[in-house]
Amino acid sequence: MNAWLTQHGKALTWALRRLTAAPVNTLLSLLAIGVALALPAGGQMLLGNALQFARSTGNDNATPQISLFLSLNADRKAADGIAARLRNLANAKDVRFVSRDDALKRMQAGEGLAEVIAALPKNPFPDAFVVKPRDESPAAIEKMRDEISRWAKVEHVQLDSTWVRRLDAMLRLGRTGVALLTLLLGLGLVAITFTTIRLQILSQRAEIEVSRLLGAAESFIRRPYYYFGALQGLAGGAVAWLIVMGMTGVLSGPVAEVALLYNTSVTLTPLAALDAMLLLVLAGGLGWLGAALSLGQHTQV
Repeated sequence: MNAWLTQHGKALTWALRRLTAAPVNTLLSLLAIGVALALPAGGQMLLGNALQFARSTGNDNATPQISLFLSLNADRKAADGIAARLRNLANAKDVRFVSRDDALKRMQAGEGLAEVIAALPKNPFPDAFVVKPRDESPAAIEKMRDEISRWAKVEHVQLDSTWVRRLDAMLRLGRTGVALLTLLLGLGLVAITFTTIRLQILSQRAEIEVSRLLGAAESFIRRPYYYFGALQGLAGGAVAWLIVMGMTGVLSGPVAEVALLYNTSVTLTPLAALDAMLLLVLAGGLGWLGAALSLGQHTQV
């Protein structure tokens, strides 16, 4: 076990020395990798903030919700029973009750409606509930609507499915775009690592041949280059994270000004911790892959 750790420690030390041996070349490579990875990472960050901003502008349509209206003959006991059933639904995040009296007062406060409402013999509005779902996918919300519509004393269930589908389509479009950008630029990272490892192998060709003559195992020859590729990718991922953090800081002021115009207090949030960890893992993995492809092509061991 100690020998295994020693071998890996030496390989890691060699990789670190090679990275620092040519600081200018290393810096340029890390900048290229960082910029390539910062584009999809920044897109992911902006996508999440755009959705948050849309839901904080005061427009209720930005958040999918279900409105259900009870029958006019439904009493308070029936309303309490339906409220309990709604809160027990797994997909119900928030349930708000709107009494018929509150609806009447709201309509009476409307301009030009007070006289019309006063001429009616009785309150024409039913008790209602507004439900915000946890799962906002169109399929989940429509399933929830169909279930509620079968309940007794529920006269009508309203869902703006068109808006829900539009929002879902926009989100899927954004995520697909980020995924494609990640794929294309990830291939660029692999190409950069491939070329860098190739140059390292060519410059160390004599040492590799001597190691073979001395009976060194294939894993012993390959291991330092694997570490080199993984470290280069990981460092490039860290540069990408720093670029996204800097972009967040630069855009925070303009975003705050736009939010003020919409009477909301939305602030630009940086890349989530989980997304940052995935970025680093992806960068290190792509660096390792580029090293593996280059070793297979150029060392022939």
